Amino acid sequence: MKEELEKSLGPWLLWGLGVGYVISGMYFGWNLGLPVGGTLGLGVSTLVVILLYVTFTLSYTELACMIPKAGGAFDYGREALGDRWAYLVGTSQLVEFLFAPPAISAAIGAYFSFFLNGTNPVWISIIVYLLFTTLNIVGVKTAAVFELGITILAVLELLIFSGLTLPHFSWERFAIDPLPNGWSGALASLPFAIWFFLAIEGIANVAEETKNPQRNVLLGFGSALVTLVFLCILIFFSSIGVDGWEAIVYSGNGIDTSDSPLPLALRKIYGQDSWAFHLLVTIGLFGLVASFHGIILAGGRATFEFGRAGFVPKFLGRVHPKFHTPAWALLANTAIGIFSLFIAETSELITLSAIGAVTLYFCSMISFLVLRSKAPEKERPFKVPGAPFVPIVAMTLSFLILLIIAWQHPKLFGVFLLILASGVLWAGKVLFLPKIPG
Repeated sequence: MKEELEKSLGPWLLWGLGVGYVISGMYFGWNLGLPVGGTLGLGVSTLVVILLYVTFTLSYTELACMIPKAGGAFDYGREALGDRWAYLVGTSQLVEFLFAPPAISAAIGAYFSFFLNGTNPVWISIIVYLLFTTLNIVGVKTAAVFELGITILAVLELLIFSGLTLPHFSWERFAIDPLPNGWSGALASLPFAIWFFLAIEGIANVAEETKNPQRNVLLGFGSALVTLVFLCILIFFSSIGVDGWEAIVYSGNGIDTSDSPLPLALRKIYGQDSWAFHLLVTIGLFGLVASFHGIILAGGRATFEFGRAGFVPKFLGRVHPKFHTPAWALLANTAIGIFSLFIAETSELITLSAIGAVTLYFCSMISFLVLRSKAPEKERPFKVPGAPFVPIVAMTLSFLILLIIAWQHPKLFGVFLLILASGVLWAGKVLFLPKIPG
């Protein structure tokens, strides 16, 4: 029996998923790039990353509308250049979707620690993992409706935060120590700029579960990207401008970095006992939960497609007989995520996710150009304007950023290469043994 996913998603739900995948990047993570890049360094990196995501998303939308399958970049790579290329693209996608959720769950624990003193954040993270994995197993429409609701709350909370902080904005404080480690520090901040937008491409992974994907995927990608660029710029200025970048990086002792920069900014203005501070901490959790939940959803589809292809154990490519969701894939991803909580720091998880992401972007743009040449007659409900210039810009930027991250973080790039190599041990029989007809 062919394993099929249920089609139930429309454009509003796709917008909720697209913004929800990413919105935690506005709440935390990006601030960890400030100690290395400063306001100027991280700001320039963010502008470069915005250009990358605009050009990449336009090009990726063409692929997603043309090939609406759960594997996303994996399926585009397979159609363009075969199984070996698909393995590289798909593994990069898995690295992104496997290691972003534990970073976000660590931030959820950090936010809870503001009002649950003495509670171990790791155990909160594990409970959150199990809760939202269960929700995703129950059904994609239930999960997507929940995602839309909490995403709307998270966006509103960011607007409230900006409304409370912008009246206290100061150019003088915003410009304090703008480039603490020179331009090499600005380069080192690139993974944290990517965190502002990382995982928006997860919209493509639910294309197989989308009604009229050729139209609705385009609407979902476009509306989500416009929303995220606006929020990114707004939060960057409104949080740093309160008291400089150090105030939203260090929680108090000037040594330990914080996973909760927005509460730190509000605390400078209103104090920790104010209604504004408690409102942000409480509702701000919705932003983290939205991304955590959304990336779990997309990651489950990526692992599911790997299972269907035989690149990981076949049972991971099965759907639940009652809920028609990739239950085994979701459970496997959760086990890896929980294990990662115990062995890696948040900044390491963010950087590893960014390595997987930019590798995925680079490889996907190669798939795009190959398919334009190899299958020009294939129906394309959406064609990116400015091709091939637009995908070439995305490909070039993603490759340069990948080289910079590998140079700045060689150990984590080595971990990424080790993951690629270890996966071949299982997928080798599919990748290298001759296929038997029939």
